[in-house]
Amino acid sequence: MSKGLLIVISSPSGGGKGTILKELFKRNENLRMSVSATTRAPRPGEEHGVHYFFISKEEFQKNIEDGAMLEYASYISNFYGTPKAPVEAWLNEGKDVILEIEVQGGRQIKQVAPDCVSLFVLPPSLEVLENRLRGRGTETDEVILKRLSAAREEIQCVKDYDYTVINDTVEQAVLDIEAIITAEKHRVSRDKTIVERILNHA
Repeated sequence: MSKGLLIVISSPSGGGKGTILKELFKRNENLRMSVSATTRAPRPGEEHGVHYFFISKEEFQKNIEDGAMLEYASYISNFYGTPKAPVEAWLNEGKDVILEIEVQGGRQIKQVAPDCVSLFVLPPSLEVLENRLRGRGTETDEVILKRLSAAREEIQCVKDYDYTVINDTVEQAVLDIEAIITAEKHRVSRDKTIVERILNHA
């Protein structure tokens, strides 16, 4: 059984990656989503253990000290991170695991898992991004402005990723991501025994 792909997906807040991933998971049974831990408060409708593990800063700090986090980052006064154990278990089962994480965490994953596949989901424009953020109706103008400022900085990090996906329409973005995953699975460097297996097949 081949080991699964570790797929890093980042985007500015409001970039629409949540909607894209929801559709992607509907269409691909082999995908697994890593549930991140965070110290921020839940938004309306979010459930502990489903959308995030909502924990205290003290508990998060202990997880860091215990080496239980694959990566972690600080973003607008809160911690976000990826618990290590479930990700490693899924990959060993041949499942493809998606990490929906911030750019700081993306850099850490690149260091500890250089064979991961990294994608950055971009909005068509900053104007569209602002409209999406305001459309949530869950944050103050001050927070929205902070997120837009952070987005400008995050978008500069695209150069550190393997692929970009423009979220103009959800359907096209999903098709683009599926194409990237398929191509990566056929990369020669991921299966160096394929020639030997074919030549020696009875």
